[in-house]
Order: sequence, then structure tokens, then C-alpha cells
Amino acid sequence: MNEQSNEASATVTDEETFVPTGPHEHEFRVECKPDFAFLTVQLAAGQTLNVEAAAMATMSTNMEMKTKIGGGFARMLSGESIFINEYTAQGGPGEIGIAPGSPGDMTHVFMDGGERIFLQSSAFVASGPNVDCDFKWEGCRGFFGGEGFILMQCSGKGDLWFNTYGALIEIPVDGDYVVDTGFVVAFTSGLDYSVESVGGLKSLFFSGEGLVSRFHGQGKLWIQTRHPGAFAAWTWPYRPEKKESGGD
Repeated sequence: MNEQSNEASATVTDEETFVPTGPHEHEFRVECKPDFAFLTVQLAAGQTLNVEAAAMATMSTNMEMKTKIGGGFARMLSGESIFINEYTAQGGPGEIGIAPGSPGDMTHVFMDGGERIFLQSSAFVASGPNVDCDFKWEGCRGFFGGEGFILMQCSGKGDLWFNTYGALIEIPVDGDYVVDTGFVVAFTSGLDYSVESVGGLKSLFFSGEGLVSRFHGQGKLWIQTRHPGAFAAWTWPYRPEKKESGGD
């Protein structure tokens, strides 16, 4: 009985932990998949890792941190930039544990210097020092309900990690494909896209459906199984309400 229980526990642990077997720049593992993914990266002496601001959970004592701004100061004034922390292992190997803000899954892509990947800016978790992440385009942010489509263009060679809200689905696209913008996580540069409303203004206001991304071409598309806006709307009726105090 105990042996069977141990085997079952080992199986669950294996499913919940990902260790790379394909091309990768850094040694790493992703634990607690697919609900609350947690990334641990090993850095050799002098190696550097770019990490989403406020995502560092643990690190060895020899890690040195510097903060930089993705997109530059000019773009920061328009709200397009994000802060990225740069961690470097000083005087020996180091380790850093990274916990993204949203509950969900995480995936790793090794970029070979050819194809680019576009990310929803909130999906970025970490990248190697030779992966350049910059803003490509901002579409309709704050338009009819605030559903934004702010993209980061990632290029170069090295490791890239990104996360989701909910589980992650990778879709091979060959032709046309339509996704609500709130579910788009990432896609490769072989796909062209346009952002448009569904069903006209009446549907946009009253149907609960907003903007969609229409993809065309050949490449990979990553989507998430939950929509942050939909979850916020679902929780709204359960919010605590402030009681008004009556006067004498």
C-alpha cells in the first residue's frame, strides 16, 4: 500500500516539475505546474538574467541586482514601459527563484536568433541577457472597457520564459485563427494579426465580447484558459459593500 502511494506521489511530482531536455542557455526547473508555476534558474559565475520586476522570490546571497526600463524613458511617459531587474551572479554560481504575479502555468522557449516572439507585456517572466525584449505596438488600450493589446517583441538568442493566467495551450496555426485578445499570451513572427471588434458596437457593449485578434499565416500561438477581466466580472457581485452609517 505504501509503495503504491509513493509511486503515485512520484508521478504527480514528475508531472508538476519541468526540467529542460532540449536546447537551453541556463539550467532551470519549473515547479508547481500547471496552476502556480515557480521558476528556479541556476546562473554560472558572471551570468546575468533579466527578470520581471517584483517577481524575485528567492536568491543566493551573491546575486547583484540592477533595475532597467524596458522600452526606455520616452515610452515610460506613455505607459508602455515596464521595469525589468537584471540579476548577475558575482564571484561564483548563483540561483534565483521567480514567482510570477498571476496564478497559472509557465513555459520556456529557447530562441535561436531567427524567429521573433511577441508577448502580451504582462506575460513576460524572464530572459537571458542576449534576448532583447522591446515594445512593438500598442493597440486600443483603454478602448471600450480598457481591453489592451500591448505587445513585447522578443528577439535574439537565449532563454525566454513567459506565464499565463490559467493553463497554457499551444496552437499550431496554418491559415486563419481568431482569439479574444484577453486570451492571447504569445505568438511567433510567422503570424500577421489585426485587432477588431466583434459584431459591431452593440455587441461590443452588451454581449460581453470585446476585441479579437485575427491571425493569418503559419506559426505558433499560445493562449491562456482564463481571462482576467472575466474573472474580475465574476467576483464583482461578491465584493464587500460599505454599509452607510445612519444618523440620529
